[in-house]
Amino acid sequence: MAVNNVLARIESVLQEERVFPPPKEFSRRARLKSLAQYRKLYKESIAAPERFWAKRAKEELVWFKRWTKVLQWQEPFAKWFAGGQINVSDNCLDRHLGTATANKAALIWEGEPAAPGKPGEERTLTYKQLHHEVCRFANVLKRNGIKAGDRVLIYLPMVPEAAIAMLACARIGAVHSVVFGGFSAQSVADRIQDSQAKLVVTADGGFRRGAVVPLKQNVDEALTLEDARGGLLAKSIEKVIVLRRASNEVQIQEGRDVWWHQELEQVDAHCPAEKMDSEAPLFILYTSGSTGKPKGILHTTAGYLLYSKLTTRYVFDLRDEDVFWCTADVGWVTGHSYVVYGPLANGATSLMYEGAPNYPEPDRFWRIVEKYGVTILYTAPTAIRAFMKWGVEWPRKHDLSSLRLLGTVGEPINPEAWIWYREHIGGNRCPIVDTWWQTETGGILITPLPGATPTKPGSATLPFFGIVPEVVDDYGRPVPPNSGGKLVIRKPWPAMLRGLWGDPHRYQQVYWGEVEHSYFTGDGSRQDKDGYYWIVGRIDDVLNVAGHRIGTAEVESALVSHQKVAEAAVVGRTDAMKGQALVAFVTVKSGVHTDGALREELRQHVAKEIGPVAKPDDIRFAEVLPKTRSGKIMRRLLKQIAAGTEIKGDTTTLEDLGVLARLSHAEE
Repeated sequence: MAVNNVLARIESVLQEERVFPPPKEFSRRARLKSLAQYRKLYKESIAAPERFWAKRAKEELVWFKRWTKVLQWQEPFAKWFAGGQINVSDNCLDRHLGTATANKAALIWEGEPAAPGKPGEERTLTYKQLHHEVCRFANVLKRNGIKAGDRVLIYLPMVPEAAIAMLACARIGAVHSVVFGGFSAQSVADRIQDSQAKLVVTADGGFRRGAVVPLKQNVDEALTLEDARGGLLAKSIEKVIVLRRASNEVQIQEGRDVWWHQELEQVDAHCPAEKMDSEAPLFILYTSGSTGKPKGILHTTAGYLLYSKLTTRYVFDLRDEDVFWCTADVGWVTGHSYVVYGPLANGATSLMYEGAPNYPEPDRFWRIVEKYGVTILYTAPTAIRAFMKWGVEWPRKHDLSSLRLLGTVGEPINPEAWIWYREHIGGNRCPIVDTWWQTETGGILITPLPGATPTKPGSATLPFFGIVPEVVDDYGRPVPPNSGGKLVIRKPWPAMLRGLWGDPHRYQQVYWGEVEHSYFTGDGSRQDKDGYYWIVGRIDDVLNVAGHRIGTAEVESALVSHQKVAEAAVVGRTDAMKGQALVAFVTVKSGVHTDGALREELRQHVAKEIGPVAKPDDIRFAEVLPKTRSGKIMRRLLKQIAAGTEIKGDTTTLEDLGVLARLSHAEE
């Protein structure tokens, strides 16, 4: 994981010089109207963090019992608002019932179209209606033996019931673990085994591009899988609650499986929220680990709720009239914090969409924006690059004038995609908040505040309140401006992970063992002369090529800056001469002819943008790159293809399984 000056030089060459001040019309109405305002609040949050967060916790949250101590910190373990009692569901729902917000739309849901030319299903739940449904399902959970502290695994499509199940768990103090609906039976079984979940909430199926995803069938299989010693992985499961969604045929096992709708008939809608300790576990969310074993990231109650609420309000400059659309699935942390908990705690209207961005046609997102008058759109750079590839004619078909703010999440965004997003989706009038955070952080850590922060394409800009990031070398020493290094966080913050479920040693080793007295993010970064942070991706995505360390994200950014390139992914392969060689997988824009001349043109373009050392050794052209159903490029598979080895590991989350065969036979 070494970081040296070569990486710093490569990164500084690609420094973006364009600066976009916040639009004056936007700043006039913004919560924070100037950089000076931001700096004053940020200084306050760093100088006296406990006083800063105590004030916000008192103003923002409804408590059953006030805390006795704001922060108890015994590195690396934190307790925020110790001694307090609170409930997340109560803060997201009950607190709004006596106000005008009660009859406001809490969730707007658009289902995937059953076929081209046919509209998708629509549902709207007001805060009052959502509260009613959450209380009923909370009683269903209790009827099926779930109590505070029990773990519930949620494996559902992107439907309102996913949010209802999460909030119902929070209401009674059960710990939810949401598993993305595209994951395999093996993934489900592994997560049940690690969390020792007692109950699974699933559906007969979900829709994806007109096909049915057999969720219940996957659960049935997961419950039969065995470990190396012949024991059942998921033996802790006692009940399975099944939502009727796709009406596909499923097996119902007597005594174990029950239908969601039939269970609702047995309960009423009276379910007071449990008084939960501030540090009571709220959810476990699994993320990949370098060892191959998923890490169960644990988040607790009060600190997470406060931080997700405040970041939603300030980062997205949230207003009462907004229709907020975070396009993430609730199976990811982005869906937890910015589809469910953050928006609902603020009394906002959150939009959920079940399907793919290009089904039945590539204008699906823009139809939804126009139809519902979406004002805030928060999506991934991968999606934006896909929109670029599909062409500007699709967004041009629709009125996108309701949009007032754009956001990006999930990975660093290259400047070309940032500019395209601003111009063709935002009409050059919408600020862009390029946010950096992780499953582990619980909420956004580095971000522009749209009315206050001048933005630079590709930079996440400045830290949010209370966050103290630093770029350091291998010895934990701060590096000079524009030098590459490891990104660490120096101080605890309310939404930080509280550990890895059942594995405190691994938590300490992975996150606190790399740099002394600091949370190690695993990401490389640099900080420019203005203090702006430029995230360059995972440290392990930095390759050693002939003694030079090269960030794959930087080579990808250089490739995508070429006018003929829509998307690129760069990986390394073993090379007898160089140690590692760079292999680039490139998708070109519509109508571009691919041949040896273009391959050499792109190699020279990278040499020009970064330097000859960064020229890809191989460039392979492909119509599409292997991605998960959430749009993330599966670089693990690309590394195997580049090395010419057999494809290993789980491929069930791939959007298009055929892409592997096509890439494996691509001309080198």
